[in-house]
Amino acid sequence: MRHRVHCQPGQSQKPSRSTPQQPVIQKVERIHRPGVPPEFPRDLVELACEILRQADRSHPADAVLRSFLRARRNLTRASRSLISEAVFSYYRWQGWLRSGSSLTAGLAQAIGLDRAWRDQPDSFTDAELRENTIPAWIHRQMTVSLEWLRALQMPPKIWLRTRPGQTQELARRLGDCHPFPLGIHPTALHYTGTQNLFETLDYRQGLFELQDICSQAVGWLCNPQPGQTWWDVCAGEGGKTLHLADLMKNQGLIWATDRAGWRLNRLRQRAARSRVYNCRTRIWNNLEHPPFNTRCDGVLVDAPCSGIGTWHRNPQARWTTSETDVLELAHLQEQLLHAAASRVKPLGSLVYSVCTLTRAETTSVADRFEERHPEFKPHLVNHPFSTEAIPQARFTFLPQEHQGNGMFVAIWQRTENPGKTRTVV
Repeated sequence: MRHRVHCQPGQSQKPSRSTPQQPVIQKVERIHRPGVPPEFPRDLVELACEILRQADRSHPADAVLRSFLRARRNLTRASRSLISEAVFSYYRWQGWLRSGSSLTAGLAQAIGLDRAWRDQPDSFTDAELRENTIPAWIHRQMTVSLEWLRALQMPPKIWLRTRPGQTQELARRLGDCHPFPLGIHPTALHYTGTQNLFETLDYRQGLFELQDICSQAVGWLCNPQPGQTWWDVCAGEGGKTLHLADLMKNQGLIWATDRAGWRLNRLRQRAARSRVYNCRTRIWNNLEHPPFNTRCDGVLVDAPCSGIGTWHRNPQARWTTSETDVLELAHLQEQLLHAAASRVKPLGSLVYSVCTLTRAETTSVADRFEERHPEFKPHLVNHPFSTEAIPQARFTFLPQEHQGNGMFVAIWQRTENPGKTRTVV
């Protein structure tokens, strides 16, 4: 899986390729579930198995899948869709299988389970969901609800973020687009079609980005203003950077940093496609020394995390993420927040976001930061998904409630006369 450790110091290289490990195949105990539907030709099942053999912790299945399909231009759209469905079904239902089957048989059983879930989700008992959907260790790190478990087994929704002023015309051209409920975020669209959006002319012209609705909410909570200076600490390939730029109307300055130069190269390409000109990139891999001397109106720390909030979208990560990962990443998150705090000007904003739901990476990190930095006070802002909720300084977004990734966001404001930072052991 991707731990999103894109700004961890000292690791600027792409991971080296290791020998792929054979996926653990398990046999379905509930044999009354149907097998592969007739529309799944055997050759497509074998192609999906080939992808599964290449995927492992260092080589996420979605990346392997994209590369695999890119190299096979002769496949029809329907075949590509079925192969993708097969791959993600396997990981979504891997915990329901028992050892003893071949990879092909295990994949067939997983496809059958996925189709059975779509047709009759209530036929799966609560006990089955609790036992098989996620690894056992996650119960020690977060509160697990049945609603969340059921949301994990649902296909993820596709969300678009359009450029300002383009939403209605773009929705008409693409088709199958639905505006965000309540109309409070006019640039968000839910897409229900089947075309490859990356190949559309509108995408190539930079008129929209594919961005999860809860990731979009991070930008709304930052609420950057035109002419301000912001720092996107762990910018990665720039999804949130570009959103900040649009919210700032391409005015002011955004520093975008990351430990990996190849990610920043991708960010620059995306910025050029979207005609974003107020962004400067810089490699940053030394937490002891900020990458610039500027004091910022706002700093966003979209930190590396375990990605548990994306397990409905990236089911392979359920079986490659460990409890040790969570604890190590929580320590890194605290370091990043501490380093980023020094660049926030008095009365400026500091925003912490992670696409995970574990206590260690969310409330515990926020609590320890507030203990260490009394000069930062919780900053109450309006809820991005409700016009009636009272203002908050911390938000938890859940897939079953907001139809997007699970995320945690905390917002602070630096006091006008900051005191000394406390040393916390």
